[in-house]
Amino acid sequence: MTDLWTRINDAAQFIKDKCDTQPEIGLILGTGLGALVDKIDVEISLSFEEIPHFVPSTAPSHHGNLVIGKLGGKSIIAMQGRVHYYEGYSMQEITLPVRVMKALGAETLIMSNAVGGMNPQLAPGDITIISDQINLMGDNPLIGANDDRLGVRFPDMSEPYSNDLIVLAEKSALELKLSLKRAVYCAVAGPNLETAGEYRYLRSIGADTVGMSIVPECVAAVHSGMKVIGFSVVTDACFPDTLQPANAQDIIKVATKTEPDLCKLVTEVVSRIS
Repeated sequence: MTDLWTRINDAAQFIKDKCDTQPEIGLILGTGLGALVDKIDVEISLSFEEIPHFVPSTAPSHHGNLVIGKLGGKSIIAMQGRVHYYEGYSMQEITLPVRVMKALGAETLIMSNAVGGMNPQLAPGDITIISDQINLMGDNPLIGANDDRLGVRFPDMSEPYSNDLIVLAEKSALELKLSLKRAVYCAVAGPNLETAGEYRYLRSIGADTVGMSIVPECVAAVHSGMKVIGFSVVTDACFPDTLQPANAQDIIKVATKTEPDLCKLVTEVVSRIS
């Protein structure tokens, strides 16, 4: 297999040959943000399968396209859907698109996902902004030889999500009259949902929400020097003593209902990033 640096540059050059726009902001339109693509003034849309070294998304509701265009007056590059660890991909494959966004010029990364809410102050349909994260996926995209051209060997993670961007998002939500709550997010490998005992444990170590994505991309983005902001839609209540069965269809249904508000908020945040 070719090395990571070569794979990044192969993919970036392929995209540059198709489109000469230099994006300022990268977006990963996970669950809860898929419809945002309809608000983008699209210059070009490429399927993941077209781009060298990208892998296809097999997750429900994830379209698997890379879109470049304008949103909120800014040049953006957006993944319409993402790939996950539980799909059988390596951490390097999951995070390659983030590396390519950086290589193309993006300095900020905005992400979304669906999460289970373990904090009793959260309810299905709530939008949260990730204030910190816990990695329980059992893997890390930085394991292996470090390429100093991509980032330092031991990146600092004291502020994985930009405090400035969190405050900007909170101000935007207030002006839009949208509720936005801070949450510590925990990522697990999946694909099964958690047991009552696991929810009890995750809550005890400080997690408010739990999901199966975002953390690898955040680590890679921080390693590359990008500013990161993450939004989550709470799709199910995960209280151990009153736990009810959940399924993917119900989760997607809740996320879809919340999608217009989250799209409105993210569009406003994009327009305010300087």
